[in-house]
Amino acid sequence: MGKWQVLIFMLLGALMADKRGGVKGVPAEDLVVELPGQPKVDFRQFAGYVAVDDKTGKSLFYYFAEAEKEANKKPLTLWLNGGPGCSSIGGGAFTELGPFFPRGDGRGLRINKHSWNKVSNLLFVESPAGVGWSYSNATSDYTCGDASTANDMHVFLLRWFEKFPEFKTRDLFLTGESYAGHYIPQLAIVLLKHNKHSNNFKFNIKGVFIGNPLLKLDQDAPATYNYYWSHGMISDEIGLKLMNECDFDDYESNGSHNISKTCNDAIAEADKVVGDYINSYDVILDVCYPAIVEQELRLKKYATKMSVGVDVCMTSERRFYFNLPEVQHALHANRTSLPYSWSMCSGFLNYNESDANINMIPSLKRILRKHIPVWVFSGDQDSVVPLLGSRTLVRELAHDMRFVVTLPYTAWFHKGQVGGWVTEYGNILTFATVRGAAHMVPYSQPNRALLLFKSFVNGRRLPITTYPPIDD
Repeated sequence: MGKWQVLIFMLLGALMADKRGGVKGVPAEDLVVELPGQPKVDFRQFAGYVAVDDKTGKSLFYYFAEAEKEANKKPLTLWLNGGPGCSSIGGGAFTELGPFFPRGDGRGLRINKHSWNKVSNLLFVESPAGVGWSYSNATSDYTCGDASTANDMHVFLLRWFEKFPEFKTRDLFLTGESYAGHYIPQLAIVLLKHNKHSNNFKFNIKGVFIGNPLLKLDQDAPATYNYYWSHGMISDEIGLKLMNECDFDDYESNGSHNISKTCNDAIAEADKVVGDYINSYDVILDVCYPAIVEQELRLKKYATKMSVGVDVCMTSERRFYFNLPEVQHALHANRTSLPYSWSMCSGFLNYNESDANINMIPSLKRILRKHIPVWVFSGDQDSVVPLLGSRTLVRELAHDMRFVVTLPYTAWFHKGQVGGWVTEYGNILTFATVRGAAHMVPYSQPNRALLLFKSFVNGRRLPITTYPPIDD
């Protein structure tokens, strides 16, 4: 497509926004005209950079997909992946809940029938700088941690709203998974501080929604080994050794040097037995063999390998697609010709490991005290941040805040089948499991994940009978 054709397309896209319920006043320079191999859609996409530090040139890359219909009436949802140091574009946007997935040949896209843009406008950000296509001209910016990440996201959102001013008054939902159990609550606290001190613009935060989140390491870490034992992945002997020898109150993220040698040995033994041929993020899925898949992609063969209906090689297909020059050009990405290829998780980011030890429960308390609903959800096939730890932490949080049980622990349903289990405290704090779901819940159980998200955004309980919601 020539330069003049692109300009005409942008102009027509802006003029047609009102007719199809699109958002007005958007930056034409960030409009994604069409991604290579993309199916035709009726909503618009935008991508580009937002500078968060003018002095060092630190800039964060974003991808924004309008809601499928009536985008001008739908809320805005920010989604962050974890790591720390993993891409929300590669994870959330193009593997889990965005409008497209990579095709099996790595050269095109297919429609995600269960995209969350059926419910909301979706914003994905590669954060912090050094992740994906986000960058800085100062290498010192790649040494970072929770505080700098939250502060940079604050600046990003302020400047992104200048690009998309119509969203300043929209309902804002803060969502993510895994280490976003740190990112999202800490960002929410920074935004609430902004609201307290601002006489002008205030963030309209309507909810916090975090999946398989790291919240309290000394409770989440032992849950992994309890999960191994309860799912028959390690023996009774190893399980008893872990229970008897390990005091996880002294466990730290930068290794287990603060716990005993016998505990370290038991952990190593458990990890060896589980082995490399189990996907610890979803213990029921088969594993992908990247070397074989990457060879197939180079030979232009379809590389898709299915397990329980899930493409387990999507990671390789996605990486291949994002490193195509025409894809980067269409996304307005990699504008500085970075000296490395795009990858899902940054290999050189110097993230403060000790920040993983921060207890996020006090932050969740502060959010709840502002009457902002918090939902914590867990895929029940995840051994990395298992439901066993998250469920206990949510219950203890509710007890500390003296919330009463407003919905006893019960099954919830989707299309006549059990979607998972759910409990609610004080009509504001919800914990839900998603049956058969991985660490990345929308990736492995897209149908159930969409209903979960829809219920959250609409302020409804999950259905606890086999009768579907009216608009299901």
